[in-house]
Amino acid sequence: MDFNFSFYINIIIKLLLSLVLGGLIGLERESLNRPAGFRTHILVCVGSTLTMLVSLSLCEKYPFNADPGRIAAQVVSGIGFLGAGTIIKEGATIRGLTTAASLWTISSIGLAIGSDYYFGAIVATLFVLGTLLSLSKFEETLVKRRYQYIVYIDMEDKPGQLGKIGSKMGERNISIKNIKMFHSAEDKLSIELLIRLPADTKIDSVLRELAKIEGVYNVYVDM
Repeated sequence: MDFNFSFYINIIIKLLLSLVLGGLIGLERESLNRPAGFRTHILVCVGSTLTMLVSLSLCEKYPFNADPGRIAAQVVSGIGFLGAGTIIKEGATIRGLTTAASLWTISSIGLAIGSDYYFGAIVATLFVLGTLLSLSKFEETLVKRRYQYIVYIDMEDKPGQLGKIGSKMGERNISIKNIKMFHSAEDKLSIELLIRLPADTKIDSVLRELAKIEGVYNVYVDM
């Protein structure tokens, strides 16, 4: 059996390319401390590339009734189990969907590399990186503009008062992002809350409910 040097070099190049492209997307996820980061994305991309290479190799050895897409199709569906492990539900908030989607996409990029579709794999990687890096800032700005508010509350300075505010927020699935407290008088306390509302919650209704809490003198918002 002759040693086909170019054949093995081609395999190494494909696996190296999948390592690089998977690592680029994984670095972005790692920088945000996501459940699936640098190493996970590399493993998924390299593994799916190898799966595609094995599938094509089997078709060459057994050409009759061979379908190179059968094994590859299992990667696309099977990656869903790994992606599901990155999704975390915290109350009304669901985290990890973007990471799960990036894992699914990186598996497709690996399959593309394995089937010699280099251009599509590289362009897809650039698009994914652009989406994760650039559009995330745009999305954060949009969400902040629509759903985040700074609320000021003047209330009695007595034990348990701040807990009542927190409980009311929790009942409405409102996230408190930051809190500052100021003593405006001997028996009065002013607090500044940075809150994020669920999409179906109006700030006016939140202010009315906070104003009804015993010991709260004044509630207003910085629009």
